[in-house]
Amino acid sequence: MKNIIKSRLLVGTALSFFLLTLSSSLMAQTDSVAAAPEIKTVKPAKPVKNTFNSTFLIDNQSVMVPVKGAIEMVIQHRFGTINNGYKDMYGLFAPSNMRLGVTYSPIKNLSIGGGLTKYNLLWDIEAKYAIIKQTPGKYPVSITYYANMDFDTRENVDSSLFKYNSQRYAFFNQIIIARKINERLSVQVAPSISHQNAVSGFYTKKDSTGTSTFQRMKFDHFAVAVSAKYSITSNTALIVDYNQPLTKHNTNNPCPSLSFGAEMHTSGHTFQIFFTNYYFLSPQQNNLYNQNAPFTYTKDAAGNTVQGGKFLLGFNITRLW
Repeated sequence: MKNIIKSRLLVGTALSFFLLTLSSSLMAQTDSVAAAPEIKTVKPAKPVKNTFNSTFLIDNQSVMVPVKGAIEMVIQHRFGTINNGYKDMYGLFAPSNMRLGVTYSPIKNLSIGGGLTKYNLLWDIEAKYAIIKQTPGKYPVSITYYANMDFDTRENVDSSLFKYNSQRYAFFNQIIIARKINERLSVQVAPSISHQNAVSGFYTKKDSTGTSTFQRMKFDHFAVAVSAKYSITSNTALIVDYNQPLTKHNTNNPCPSLSFGAEMHTSGHTFQIFFTNYYFLSPQQNNLYNQNAPFTYTKDAAGNTVQGGKFLLGFNITRLW
């Protein structure tokens, strides 16, 4: 009888010890799992949105490229300069200039297109590619490349305008660097080079030795544009654009341009109205031939000056699909 009692006590003690050990092990495992740190997934930073609301910033391209598959229609209009006052209703009844254009984005970050300008019946083709986009922690700025080629299609019956068809072409290349400073302010700087296949010039008067020299513009012209947008509300903004020539020519030096105005936009439309010194609607034509100065400006080495304040009213309309 005593042996049976002892056996039962031993079995009970062993079973209690087993259960106690199992319980401690499970609790330790539970504590270990609970104490393990959580692994958080870090999402990659996305590029900033709405640095600019339109592909245009008055007379310059903005850093923006429409999304893949987008079609954009463009209407650009410039009235005459306001200097004649009431005679032509401050430029509203003066000869105006207009461009109709269209672009398409066949792949991500690229748009291609073209247009027709009233002045000189210029046809143009263009391409725009977003190289990098401003991304927090990765890229501090956005960089876009823009290229344009225009072709003068005016009649040339007696070859007085062009000796060769190649002289009808002019080219434009630009790097656009932009940064969205905050939700209201965005700025960009855009150096460019324009090239003309034909340049005009003249012979100077003969000097004491009886010789004369031919003065003409250079074929290549460097310039830089600085632009900014400041949002007033979610749909309106103030815009400004300044273009400075860098190349010095022997004659016909172009004047700089100062532009300022307002922008209204929706998800698909953008409307800009402004005052500007640029009349031409081709970037290479504006950079090479602008003679509307925003202020008194020395245009050549001889010291000849042109009176400033030659502003004109203009507007841009873009529609995205």
